[in-house]
Amino acid sequence: MIVCSCTGVTDRDIHNAIDWMLASDAKAAVTPSKIYRALGKAPRCGGCIRLFIDKMRSNEKVGVPAELQGLRPAARPRAAQAA
Repeated sequence: MIVCSCTGVTDRDIHNAIDWMLASDAKAAVTPSKIYRALGKAPRCGGCIRLFIDKMRSNEKVGVPAELQGLRPAARPRAAQAA
């Protein structure tokens, strides 16, 4: 599945980059920018970031620090309604 249409990054690319980064350093901080760098690409418009992060979180090797576990995602702001 294509996650970033600007650069052609797929969910498989994301998982492969995560696997590669953690194989070389098990304690590496995995971020979207590091994944792009590992793939030799750079983000452009940023429209994919939520899906990109969802795909990162779905990787079983990416852990969430204990102090952040159980937190709910931030609520999305609602568009102002016209009166």
